[in-house]
Amino acid sequence: MFAGEAVDGQEDSLIVDPGLSCLLPGLQVIRMNERRIHEIFEISILLKGAHAVIECIGGVLLAVIGNAWIHSLVGTLTQFELVEDPKDLIANALLDFAQQFSVGTQHFYAFYLLSHGVVKLLLVIGLLRGKLWAYPASLAALGLFMAYQIYRYSYTHGFGLIILTIFDAAVMVLVWHEYRMVKQHPAPRPMR
Repeated sequence: MFAGEAVDGQEDSLIVDPGLSCLLPGLQVIRMNERRIHEIFEISILLKGAHAVIECIGGVLLAVIGNAWIHSLVGTLTQFELVEDPKDLIANALLDFAQQFSVGTQHFYAFYLLSHGVVKLLLVIGLLRGKLWAYPASLAALGLFMAYQIYRYSYTHGFGLIILTIFDAAVMVLVWHEYRMVKQHPAPRPMR
């Protein structure tokens, strides 16, 4: 597809804000029509919503179950592997994690997962309903979440945090694009 070409009667658009190309040299700008960008936006928001529900469930479970149950579960899951290979890296790492998983740590993660999940769930609902306030609020929340994830990565070096941060950055670009479209065309864009 070439710049300016119409697909299904819609002009193509940049998925990446042209202003970002000066911040990210060498970034290839992908051209898509608005309908496809909106569909990608909807899918990414639904994925964020599913992730938020999982975080809420995880937070509630951590708040309800006892610390001894976590230790018992990890012990049960690793015992056969450790009998077979006492130096198993993963089993020993899980046991070490469970032994250092204090009640205070459990309460922190329960609060973090539940609050993080609830905030994201409220923002997802606002975005899917086309509420104008949800766009800047989502951009701010995603920015804060990304900053925290990068901070945590500096301590944990968890690869999952990098993947989550990249996904959040992509969602931020989609939210920004959608926000600009909604402001240009004030009619609500309900989700199908």
